[in-house]
Amino acid sequence: MNLSHLRAGIIGTGFIGPVHLEALKRLGVQVNAVCGSRDSALALAKKWGVSEVYGDYDYEAMYASPNVDVVHITSPNKAHVEQSLAALAAGKHVVCEKPLGMTSADTARVVKAAAKSDRVFAVNYNCRFIPAILQMRAMIARGDLGRIIHVQGHFFQDWLLKETDYNWRLLASEGGKLRAVGDIGTHWVDAVSFILGAKPDSVFATLETFHKTRKRPRGEVKTFAKVNPKDMVSYKVDTEDFASVLLHFGKSAHGNAEGVHANASISQVAAGWKCSLAIGIYGTEGSMRFDLQDPNVLLIGRRDTPNEIRHRCAPGFDKDIAHFTDYPAGHAEGFPDAHKMHYRCIYEHIASGKRTPALFANAQDGHEEVKLCEAILKSNAKRAWVKV
Repeated sequence: MNLSHLRAGIIGTGFIGPVHLEALKRLGVQVNAVCGSRDSALALAKKWGVSEVYGDYDYEAMYASPNVDVVHITSPNKAHVEQSLAALAAGKHVVCEKPLGMTSADTARVVKAAAKSDRVFAVNYNCRFIPAILQMRAMIARGDLGRIIHVQGHFFQDWLLKETDYNWRLLASEGGKLRAVGDIGTHWVDAVSFILGAKPDSVFATLETFHKTRKRPRGEVKTFAKVNPKDMVSYKVDTEDFASVLLHFGKSAHGNAEGVHANASISQVAAGWKCSLAIGIYGTEGSMRFDLQDPNVLLIGRRDTPNEIRHRCAPGFDKDIAHFTDYPAGHAEGFPDAHKMHYRCIYEHIASGKRTPALFANAQDGHEEVKLCEAILKSNAKRAWVKV
């Protein structure tokens, strides 16, 4: 499907904004506008040949442009709800970074506005479009593993291991009260929910902050940027470094994945792990294991027959993912490609008049993830199971 007639504008020029921009360019989508701080927006627009620049985060001026059909919101978390509501009011389609908002009371407003609008609204849980995740989902739907017994896994990173590592996500006022769980743990939960065709209905969680105080630069820096410790000041940390989460999933779209139990470990202080989203799904007839750091491989476990290593676009890991992979086996696809495939799904849904499958997360999904985060906070405080 030709997507070149659709035109995008991007709010935010930090780590993830350019990821959106590059993925859209690869799809042939016109990126006509960039919005952010004046200097960074100008630099990004010059690098990618974007014609319209809106400095000082003047997103309302960008929304008024007749040359923007779809808005990508990649600004800090606290701005997502306001910018999403304004985009829908301006008649724009929206792709919003997760989390959808800081509180479920706020995200409920977005759900209501999206339901009243005829625009497409997506939340950027791009991990759904990793080929292995799509393959696992198809196998669960067919019953290839029998009845699912349990799920386990983790999402580990080490980019905030040191007390001198800093990003705005460390501040509850900027990113929300949950940091590791809210930033990466929700990706794990959304991916598992997508695979199982079920949502968590209760949780038990413990949260821990190893660095009670950290050091931060006097100004803001981009994600993953390095700063001289001599130019830093100390501050008290009010978000978690790591967490252990137990989940119980409710009704499933597939009868063989009802009432599944899961456990997840989430950490941004796990030395040596750069971006390890790992999922193991265990059923009565076999198991599947996957790690994002080896994104083109799916491990299949059996009790009575040999285990398998399946490679993307090779037999057993090909037909179910055909529309969301572009390169042959042995030609690796990973993080940037998952974004590209995600936006392919969204933009085809827009271009087709909503006739193609909406596999992406919508406003309701984003709202439910924020409700889950609130339940996790409550569970940690009460040291008890909490309903979502």
